[in-house]
Amino acid sequence: MRIAVLSMVLIVASALLGSCATMSEEECLAGDWSGRGFSDGAAGYAQSRLGEHAEACSKHGITPDDSAYRAGWAQGVVRYCTLPNGFAQGRSGAAYNGVCPRDLEQDFLPAYQDGQLVYAAEQAISNARSTVDSLGARLEELDDKIVAKQAELRQDGLTDEQRDQIRNRIQEIRRERDDTEREWRRAQREVDDAERNARDVRYRLQRTYGAW
Repeated sequence: MRIAVLSMVLIVASALLGSCATMSEEECLAGDWSGRGFSDGAAGYAQSRLGEHAEACSKHGITPDDSAYRAGWAQGVVRYCTLPNGFAQGRSGAAYNGVCPRDLEQDFLPAYQDGQLVYAAEQAISNARSTVDSLGARLEELDDKIVAKQAELRQDGLTDEQRDQIRNRIQEIRRERDDTEREWRRAQREVDDAERNARDVRYRLQRTYGAW
């Protein structure tokens, strides 16, 4: 049984490793290295990605055409390194691998950084709302606990000591609820601040990049 489990683990691991290959056997055999270079450049990959392709294709006995790949990559980078795409890449939170030639980077990089401002502003809203939702759920949970303890307090047959313990526990829960509600209100203010900041960022950048 143990051998069977280990075999299954190895099979799954091999499948996962295989899925990480940058190129399939069919793609390696096709040998369109110029096209592959172009698509990688247009996607913003560094030329070092050719090494990953070489590793993937070596399993099939295929060696990349280095010069064809690099020529295609250089053309693809021209499509990648534009002002609109710089803004789109930054706004999506994508990493920039420093692939743009200096003359193209003069337009691309400032736009990318502007896009990052939008991304950060939108992430701040998302994070603040998530905090509000989490604290709101905690408030509901504490309210349920208070109701349950109050019901427990009304039960017959309790000793005075037991009733005091329940009352003390209710007070503890109420104090926690008060603290949580203060945090919830603070988080609500953070949502308002984040939304205001995002509106300011959008207003300022729409004059350059249009509506999005």
